[in-house]
Amino acid sequence: MRIAGAVRTVVAVAACAVLLTSCGSGSDDASGAGQRSGHAKGAEHGDGSRARAAEAGRIPDVGDRLQTKIPEDSRQVVAVYGDGVNSADSTVVLYTKTGKTDSTWEKARTWPAHNGKKGWTTDHREDDKRSPVGVFTLTDAGGVLADPGAKLPYTESVSMQAPHYWPKTHWHDFDYVIAIDYNRAKGTPPNDPTRPQGQTKGGSIWLHMDHGSGTSGCVSLSKSGMAYLLRTLDPKQHPVVVMGDKTNLAT
Repeated sequence: MRIAGAVRTVVAVAACAVLLTSCGSGSDDASGAGQRSGHAKGAEHGDGSRARAAEAGRIPDVGDRLQTKIPEDSRQVVAVYGDGVNSADSTVVLYTKTGKTDSTWEKARTWPAHNGKKGWTTDHREDDKRSPVGVFTLTDAGGVLADPGAKLPYTESVSMQAPHYWPKTHWHDFDYVIAIDYNRAKGTPPNDPTRPQGQTKGGSIWLHMDHGSGTSGCVSLSKSGMAYLLRTLDPKQHPVVVMGDKTNLAT
């Protein structure tokens, strides 16, 4: 369902303060230590062979603690592999199950990405500049740009535009976003300010477009990668994101 402009505006005004201290921040430094290093150079690529996952029924390199939190009915997983607990560099991999009776995860696409500029945490707090480790559902999307053909409910609104007092490299961060259901109300626009666990636990953790360095807690990838995810992630397939640094993921 698309939300009328007036309603979006009210939601956006209420959410403004939250957005400035969570998903985006004018203090992010596009030339700082979070800049992608050698392994992330180059555009995202598709895996033409759609290689089978290493273990049937499991997301590769994800241990039992998080593996068991992936819903049984989920057939799409966005895995975010952080380089290290204090690193802003990561890799996003889309895994899918194709047949109704197929329990094997297949690697569909891979993209270089960024996460929180200070890395990862298992106890996320407002403005800690780290991304939360965990398994979270993906139910809502939106952005400044028109709907590119998203299967998830998509809210188009200029109110999501990054403030222009941020560095110019960040102005298009929110052209496309997918809300990560960490401390948010499902079924609402990505910038809905509701925080079920309270304000101190942070929120507004999104998948959004990359500006070349670490974020304030979100996961970012290329515009084409975001467009692909928007066109591919299907609520009927119960998509989730599994995210964290490689050590925490493997636990």
